[in-house]
Amino acid sequence: MARRHDHDAGGDAEVLAHKRALREATWDRMVAAGVGRFPAPHNRIPNFVGAEAAAELLRSQPAWQSAATVKSNPDSPQWPVRQRALEDGKVVYMAVPRLAEDDPFFLLDPHDLADTPRKASSIKGATRSARTVTVAELEPVDLVVTGCVAVDRSGARLGKGGGFSDLEYALAWEAGLIGPDTVVVTTVHDVQVLPEGDIPVTDHDFRLDLVVTPDDVIECSPGERTPAAIRWDELTDDKIRSISLLARLAAEQ
Repeated sequence: MARRHDHDAGGDAEVLAHKRALREATWDRMVAAGVGRFPAPHNRIPNFVGAEAAAELLRSQPAWQSAATVKSNPDSPQWPVRQRALEDGKVVYMAVPRLAEDDPFFLLDPHDLADTPRKASSIKGATRSARTVTVAELEPVDLVVTGCVAVDRSGARLGKGGGFSDLEYALAWEAGLIGPDTVVVTTVHDVQVLPEGDIPVTDHDFRLDLVVTPDDVIECSPGERTPAAIRWDELTDDKIRSISLLARLAAEQ
C-alpha cells in the first residue's frame, strides 16, 4: 500500500482524521461512479473523466480571460488547464512535484517552448521546455489553479494531505506574488463537490473563488482573504527535512 501523503502532517489529530475519512470516501465514490481516470484516484489529486471539458469551461470565465500569469499545481487533472494557459499565451508557473528542488517552480513561457503546449505542460515535458526558478524569481500571479480531492460550495477545499498546496500558497503570499484579490480556482468532477460545511477548515487552509466541473461553474463566497504565512508550529521535523526550501528557511529562523 502506498504511503499516505498525510503521514507527516501536523495539527489537530481529530481534524486530520476527519479529513482523511473524507478523502477516502471521495476516492471510493469516484471509483464506484466510474469517473476516475488513470492514474487511479486513491492517494493522489484524482484525475477525472471530463477534465478537458472542465478546462474549457474555466477558459470561458472572465477571471481566466483577464489573467496573464497563472500558477498551477503539477497534477494530471489540471494538465488540460496548463495546456490551455500556454495556448492562450499565458505564463505558467508550475510547482515542482513535492517542492523537491532547491528551485521549486517551473517557469513555462508560451513564447519559448521546446514542444507543443500539450507536451510542455506535462510534468515530463516541463523538464524540456521550462526552467526552474526560485520563489524570488517569480512574478506576481493573476490566477492560482490548485488541485483538490474534494471541495464544497463555500470554497473549502481538501488536498491529498501533504500540505504542499498550502505551503506553495503561503510562500507565494509572503513573497508578494499573490494577495487578497488573486483569484483561486480548481477543476474537479461533480462527485468531488461535497455539501457545504462538510470540510473542516483550519487557519492555514486557503479557500477557492471558483470551482469548475465539466458541467458547472460554482462561484464561491470565501469571505475576506487573510494573509497567508508558513505555520512553523504545524510542520513536523520530517516535513521540514523533506523539502529543501523549508529546511533552508528553517535554518534562517
